[in-house]
Amino acid sequence: MTSDIHHDEQGKPLSHSESEKRRLEREAAKFFMRAYEKQFHQPMRHIWHNQPAKPDISCFLNGEELDLEIAHLYASEQEARIAAGDNPPPAAADQYQGEEHFWAYLADLASMESGRKLHTALQRILTSKARKRYHSNRVWLVIRNASPLWQHDDFLPIVRHLVLPPHHFEQIWLLTDFNGENPLLRLGPGYQGC
Repeated sequence: MTSDIHHDEQGKPLSHSESEKRRLEREAAKFFMRAYEKQFHQPMRHIWHNQPAKPDISCFLNGEELDLEIAHLYASEQEARIAAGDNPPPAAADQYQGEEHFWAYLADLASMESGRKLHTALQRILTSKARKRYHSNRVWLVIRNASPLWQHDDFLPIVRHLVLPPHHFEQIWLLTDFNGENPLLRLGPGYQGC
């Protein structure tokens, strides 16, 4: 585990794309933790990155270790390329079983109506992340909206109708805006919409 986004646990430099992936994960975790504390008045502290067998980020919730798997929600190929510094985002390419498949998927999304596009993109992330297994006692999935196309109110009618595949996440949360300023939405059992 390390809190450095530019070096691995042995102090070796990470590639630009891996550092950028860590930066985005760390930023999403920070915004999520801040929003969670504000909304539920429970302290979430400290952030560190994990090796691939564990979820992306670890922290403490009320003094107990909690792992966070971070996913970013994009509406288009252009958004993903901009966020990744014009390189395919490694985590996203991973999610969609190969870089070519990921870019083709984003191109398909572009032709859909906005509500259908949002539903499809969320469902795709949920299905992909549900297939993963982690070395963790407690893991939450945090999905961060990285698209200016969708606002908080766009998610409300969509999330009620998502079909969650069988998964190993203790909880699934949605940051509906890039900076975590809107209330969090919890998906699945215990759905909490604002």
